[in-house]
Amino acid sequence: MSSPEKGPPAGVAAFTHLLADFSGVAVSQLCDASLLSGLLIAAASGAGLTAIGPPLVRQRPDGGLGGILLLEQCHIAAHTVPARGLLLVDVLVPHAHEARKAISIFARRFAATTLRLDDRARG
Repeated sequence: MSSPEKGPPAGVAAFTHLLADFSGVAVSQLCDASLLSGLLIAAASGAGLTAIGPPLVRQRPDGGLGGILLLEQCHIAAHTVPARGLLLVDVLVPHAHEARKAISIFARRFAATTLRLDDRARG
């Protein structure tokens, strides 16, 4: 019988859920599936996370993209809305990892005019 994974200390949330809205992003970047795929991988690596497979990125009929990278115990997802110059990023990580490191990877590559963050403790 295997022992359960050791969780966070009492009173500490099990996960951090960080949502980022990048606005004012160039349409050419928001339509680039290869760029989004590479950034999902780089963001996970930057936060010290391990992927359990390759990223899945799909183009929507409106030209936007949706992508997700499943990670051990968590995920990083991104959605683009070229018509609004918008990139939405969702990072869910165990408490021991820094979600903001993943967001910083996107921030360095996408020259947004505005970045809004919503950081929540989960679990």
